[in-house]
Formats: sequence, C-alpha cells, structure tokens
Amino acid sequence: MNKILTWSISAALAGFLFGFDTVVISGADKQLQALWNTSDAFHGSVVMAMALWGTVVGAIFGGIPTNKWGRKNTLVIIGILYFVSALGSGLVNDPISFAIFRFLGGLGVGASTIAAPAYVSEISPANKRGRLVSLYQFNIVLGILIAFLSNYLLRNTGAQPWRWMIGIEALPALLYILFVIFIPRSPRWLISKGRIEEAEKVLSMINPHIDSRKELREIQELDAKEQTGENIFLKKYRFPLILAFLIAFFNQLSGINAFLYYAPRIFESAGLGESTALLSSIGIGVVNLLFTLLGVFLIDRLGRTQLLLYGSIGYIISLSLVAAAFFLNWGGMWVPVFLFLFIASHAIGQGAVIWVFISEIFPNRLRASGQAFGSSTHWVLAAIIPSSIPFLFSTIGPGYVFAFFAFMMVLQLVFVIFMMPETKGKSLEELSEQLSINK
Repeated sequence: MNKILTWSISAALAGFLFGFDTVVISGADKQLQALWNTSDAFHGSVVMAMALWGTVVGAIFGGIPTNKWGRKNTLVIIGILYFVSALGSGLVNDPISFAIFRFLGGLGVGASTIAAPAYVSEISPANKRGRLVSLYQFNIVLGILIAFLSNYLLRNTGAQPWRWMIGIEALPALLYILFVIFIPRSPRWLISKGRIEEAEKVLSMINPHIDSRKELREIQELDAKEQTGENIFLKKYRFPLILAFLIAFFNQLSGINAFLYYAPRIFESAGLGESTALLSSIGIGVVNLLFTLLGVFLIDRLGRTQLLLYGSIGYIISLSLVAAAFFLNWGGMWVPVFLFLFIASHAIGQGAVIWVFISEIFPNRLRASGQAFGSSTHWVLAAIIPSSIPFLFSTIGPGYVFAFFAFMMVLQLVFVIFMMPETKGKSLEELSEQLSINK
C-alpha cells in the first residue's frame, strides 16, 4: 500500500500544478490589464482565459497520448509543458506572447485531468480507489492555496510583481517531472497494449498478497469483450457518457472557476480593499483545502452520491446568500463568509467526486477517451464562463450571475437524487459491466 500511495501522490502532483496554474493568474489580473491597457473583453477572453482555451484543447486531445504513449509518458510531457509555460509567461513583454505561453500551460492542465485520474484509478484497489484518485483533487486545492499565498507574499516583489507570481511555478513543475519519471506504467494500459509480462510484474508490485495471474486473467477477459474499434459514442456506452457530461456540466455551472479566477475582483466589488481581498483569497484556499481533506476521508466511507448530495444543498444555500448580499448591498465581510461556505460545499461535493467518478465509469480501453469527453465538457464551460465574468459583472451585475448559478445547483440536486449511480467499493471491471448496456 505504501508503494501505491507514493505512486498515486507522484501522479496526483499534476493536480498541484493544475491548481497553482489556474489560480496564480488572479493575482496578476488587474496588473496585466493596467500594464497593457487592454479592454475588458480582450483582457477576459485572451489574457485571462487563454490558459483555459489551452485546457480545452488539452482535454479534447489528451486522450490520444494517454492511450498511445501511456499514462506515465503523458504525465512527464505535462510536467514539461507546465515548466515551459511558467518560465515563458513570466518573461514576456506583450499580451499575445503571454497568452501563447499560458496556452501551453493550459494544454498541461487539460491533459492532466485525463492522465492522472486514469493512472491512479488503474493502480488502486477498489476499496481505496476513491481516496487515492481524490488525492488529485487534494493537490489541486493545495496548489490553489499555495498560489493565493504566493501571490500575497510576492505582491510587492520588484517593479512588476506579476512576473514573480507567474514565473515561480517553474520550480514545482521541475520537481514534479523528477517524481513522475520513477513511477511504473499502468498495468491496465500495458494489458491493452499486449505487454502482458510487464503488466503482471506491476500487478504483483501493487499487491503482493493477491494472485496477480488471476487478476490479470480477469482484466484480460473484460478487455477481450471490448472490441478494438469501439468508441465511447456507441449506444451501449450512452449512460456513462451522459453521466460524464452532466457531472462536468454542473461542476462548472456552479461558478467555481469563475470565482477562483476573479476572487480578489469579487471581494473588491463587495467593498473590500485590495490587500483585504488578497487575504480573503487565501482564506478561500484554506477552506478549500480543509474541506477537500474531509471529502477525501469520506469518499470511500459515504460514497460519491452522498457527498454530491451534501455539496448540492450547500451550493444552493451559499450561492443564494451571495446573490442576496449583492442585491441588498450587505457589503463588508458578508460576501467572503458566504463564499467560504460555497467553497466548502464545492470541496466536499463536486471537488472530491468529479475526477474520481469520471475515472470509474468507462471500460479500460475507453477510459482515456471517456475522460477526455468529460474533461472537455468541463473545460469548454470553464473557458466560456470566466471569460464572460468581467462583462457580466459590469452589465447585469454580480447578484444576477450568482442567482443563476444557484438555480443550476437545484438542477444538480435533481440529477444526484434521480440519476447518479453509486460506484463506491466496486472494481473497475464490475462497473464497466454494470454501466454498459450490452445489446
């Protein structure tokens, strides 16, 4: 188990870079707009959102290297993309070059949402798979917290603090590359490529106390049923496809990424000063981390649906209160308090569940393709929604934006109660049989 934990943490560190990369831009948001004197539309859709468009491309096409070159090799490439992106975007002098380097980092983020959860789910025992895969999400929120903290500490560094804020990511990216070089390949990927002896060795390393040949045969039997030419859009895979789409759709329609990108701006809109807004952002990171830890602890005990049920109720309450705070001009610390509740609800619900759930519901051969579909849905919306936030805030106002997100979370609650299956404690092969319609 110690080996599995070490390998899982190494792969999940891709999540740390994902979280750091996603949020580090929030500290540079206003500095960059002032420096390059760009319009709200250009700043939102190019300077701020280009990394997200890279993430969309990475998510759409990330399944190809994950399948072809393997989970491990893809994770190494992701680390290199993060490293180049951090150095490049910290050194450039114009918004277009900045956007290009941020795009490269985005490719890494998008691909990591496929390769890392797929890898960890494929090396994990069924009864511990939830918490091991959710280490990826834990690392995301750790990266978010460290990015907020780093932004605050570097806010007065040099003539252009944003360069330090963004460039510092090169250090964890380099460490991550060194870690991930030493993990073994996924046994299920090796089996799908016919590398049976290598797969058996990895299976026996993963769990020396079980009959690795028997487990190998079970995986091979299911693998044989999955025809080589199949794709996730066949009728028999319709249900897992709908599940992946809906969980990713609702994840972003909570407004989580819009909020993380613009946390300081939202707090300033609510009447807090710039320094207080940055400090409140660190509070968001702490709440996110603590409740993600709770989610990781509970996911294999209570299950995926129970956590998402609690999260949905918390979303509805907190987003409604945030909307009310803006409509009724409550101001002061009300908005940060309600948004802390929102973050707690996200962390214990969607945050803990999404990458675990999507990594479980597709069969072995199609796992990377299925995750690419779920991740693409997630990231297309994650690019569109934050891109529109500066414009929406200045036209219809934050109150209406948060009220809309609250309504969408009512719909998520309906999805969880009436449609979402429980995947806790079941092997990947068992879930594949259960969720695919064999006709």
